[in-house]
Amino acid sequence: MPDLPEKLPEPLNEDGRVERLKDILIPECIKQEYSSERWVRIPEEVRELYIRAGRPRPLHRAVGLEKMLKTPARLYYKREDLSPTGSHKVNTALAQVYYAAESGYTRVVTETGAGQWGTAVAYAASLMGLKSTIYWVREAYEWKPDRRRFMKLYGAEVLASPSDKTEFGKSILKHDPNHEGTLGIAISEAAEDALKNPDTIYPVGSVLNYVLMHQTIIGLEVIKQLELIGEVPDIMIGCLGGGSNFGGFTLPMIGKVLRKEIDKKIRFLAAQSEAAPNLVKGTYSYDFPDTAKILPKIKGYTLTHSFKMPSIWAEGLRYHMASPIISYLKHVGLVEAVAYPVDEKAVFEAARMFIQAEGFLPAPESSYAIRAMIDEALKAKEGNKEKIIVANISGHGFLDLEAYSKLLNI
Repeated sequence: MPDLPEKLPEPLNEDGRVERLKDILIPECIKQEYSSERWVRIPEEVRELYIRAGRPRPLHRAVGLEKMLKTPARLYYKREDLSPTGSHKVNTALAQVYYAAESGYTRVVTETGAGQWGTAVAYAASLMGLKSTIYWVREAYEWKPDRRRFMKLYGAEVLASPSDKTEFGKSILKHDPNHEGTLGIAISEAAEDALKNPDTIYPVGSVLNYVLMHQTIIGLEVIKQLELIGEVPDIMIGCLGGGSNFGGFTLPMIGKVLRKEIDKKIRFLAAQSEAAPNLVKGTYSYDFPDTAKILPKIKGYTLTHSFKMPSIWAEGLRYHMASPIISYLKHVGLVEAVAYPVDEKAVFEAARMFIQAEGFLPAPESSYAIRAMIDEALKAKEGNKEKIIVANISGHGFLDLEAYSKLLNI
């Protein structure tokens, strides 16, 4: 944020919504949200938790995929799938739940789309002795019984959203008892729950500045790892729903570009779904991040909080709005985006190629980044250019095998 050409647009304080955040969000995180400091100290306890969670994580060269594609491009990928819960989400879950415990809260409540964030919060709460409640988008809740069991093993209460536990959830179920849910609805339910219970606070899974800041542990490691092998990327690629994975991966390098520490032109490419192409087809404007309009409006590329999104297996990408900081960077031309068709066939075919070439199973969301990496590697092949392409594998797909089975007929 200190390196941006201008100040990032602040949330709109209509009806005292910004003041209401102190009863919803973790106090230390609110401070970090508005901080203009370039560096924020990681508490020693959180550093220890990161070590226990397997940081630093490796950066691999995709030698098998390069051979399969016969591309002159050099391909690299970061292994965030190696976390205890199988995704990058633990990086901010550990920090936020630590701050919640330090502030005296005994319970955390949150939303989740594909389930990775809910699992990460359940994991962090378990380590720190807090109770946890997860409002999970109903469609994904029903698709993924094994991930639901995983959260419950950590001691979490897991509720299909919309639920009958909140007034907002009840109001939706009254009109449609079989509503499949959305991330915006689940966010509203979690926010309402936090407002009603003084012992409870709400860790946020994506979008907000402090969440992306916690995730920059990924990009900071990538910079160090690339320096060790003398590589500077031409393209950095990550999947994007709200922005935590893409932001955490790219923002440290974007900072170096803004500070003119790198004289090479680097492209930063977000891979999205046509189900929720907020950066590709959204408008850069103020909108509510949740469906019930409990939280203040923020400025970003949005499809509008009431946008009807079709179902996809990569549920983690199905969100109406992109992070304010990523949206701003897209607005000024530093970030670009591509969206893949709703049928997801091209994405899952790319995942199959990756599995057979590199040997491990990526999450459906991560497969969007893989698709974009393959597309860019094939362009490099056509132009016979030695591009350096680096992608982030945000999570594994071992709890998403039904999706692979359905789309790849296996």
